[in-house]
Amino acid sequence: MQLKDSWIELDNMRFNACHGVLPQERLTGGEFIVSIKARYDISRAMISDNVADTISYAEIFKIVNKEMLKPSCLLENIAGRIGESIFREVEGIGELKIKVSKVNPPMGAQCDGAAVSLYLINDKTPEKISLSQT
Repeated sequence: MQLKDSWIELDNMRFNACHGVLPQERLTGGEFIVSIKARYDISRAMISDNVADTISYAEIFKIVNKEMLKPSCLLENIAGRIGESIFREVEGIGELKIKVSKVNPPMGAQCDGAAVSLYLINDKTPEKISLSQT
């Protein structure tokens, strides 16, 4: 058997957070759903059955939760911060797919939510500008 690719995923994490452009959204908060898909080589963990050979789901959740506690106007900002923090705090992740959804956004339409999805590559070259530097 040959492992071709592997991802660690946390699907549909739910948060009540104070994000939004409107002042009322930032005051009362709303429901958000975050999904993370991280490319990571799990081949050692497949054989060892040892948590030290993989990524802790709890650690990724902790990072996402920390970023969700910081108020933002835009979903784009939230998703970007989550990606930057995961790459900075968890070694070995090559790529991330992040989806941040706002449930029942205040736009006068009936829909399940509005979302932003990012596909990020872990490029740690010094000439790249991070979100925290802009």
